Amino acid sequence: MKIDQTRIAQQCPCCTNSDLSSSPAILMPFISHRAFNWTPVEIDDSWGLNSIKNGYAYSICNSLLCKKCGFLFLDIRFTDDETSRLYANYREEEYTKLRDFYEPGYAARNDDLNIGYGQKYVKDIECFLKPHLELPVSILDWGGDTGKNTPFKDKNKLFDIYDISNNEPIEEAKIISKEEAYTNEYDLIICSNVLEHVAYPHKILEEIIPCMDNDSLLYIEVPHENLIINEKNNLHLKKKHWHEHINFYTLESLKSLIDNSGLELIDVNDLEVTNGTSVWFQFQLACKLK
Repeated sequence: MKIDQTRIAQQCPCCTNSDLSSSPAILMPFISHRAFNWTPVEIDDSWGLNSIKNGYAYSICNSLLCKKCGFLFLDIRFTDDETSRLYANYREEEYTKLRDFYEPGYAARNDDLNIGYGQKYVKDIECFLKPHLELPVSILDWGGDTGKNTPFKDKNKLFDIYDISNNEPIEEAKIISKEEAYTNEYDLIICSNVLEHVAYPHKILEEIIPCMDNDSLLYIEVPHENLIINEKNNLHLKKKHWHEHINFYTLESLKSLIDNSGLELIDVNDLEVTNGTSVWFQFQLACKLK
């Protein structure tokens, strides 16, 4: 798949369509600070700006909507270095302190997130995947953080994690480099809650494919965002801010991404997830090599 990997997106990263709708938005200050070291500023009379009104200035951006597959995304496409800065020591002390500064109350919410989504969530993933696997399985969790939400932790013969966060894994797992991952072939590769964060998701899939053979199963999971569920028209006009999730997928956009990456979709589901009083939905997709 040929995608022009520009700083400001000119085409849909899923289906390559260049017919996009655009609407102004802002990049949330935690993200702009963490990735670019850009902080909000208050403009007052001391600036001496004759044609600029006083007030707070935030990092501007655009919400883009693909008219073909419905993919909604941030026009700014982060570089690998910027993504690494954003997610280094993810949800650890420094990350949490800065985010709580911009978003008071985040630290308390982060305690719940670090516990994981719970046993039911993991069991639901296992139920979705089990018809397509023979247990035990060799597992690679690509972007798996600590491994706390990885399925089949107790039914594996190998459990590797490749992740840029540098967080300490759970006891059953081993953190490996990308180069180490390429020396193995895995029965099950997990790419869960990753593709909503990255500039060019097809690149992640292209990096994963060398770890697969004809029998390998790739599990992809991304949020089915409330905006996608609840709004049907002109989503770009309604998306006024961007945070960690820079990609909002439709099922059609996911199908285009998977097909254009040389993969075949063999199963799909819309999973309901609960964490305390919060309820949301996740797209579940099982794929194999074409």
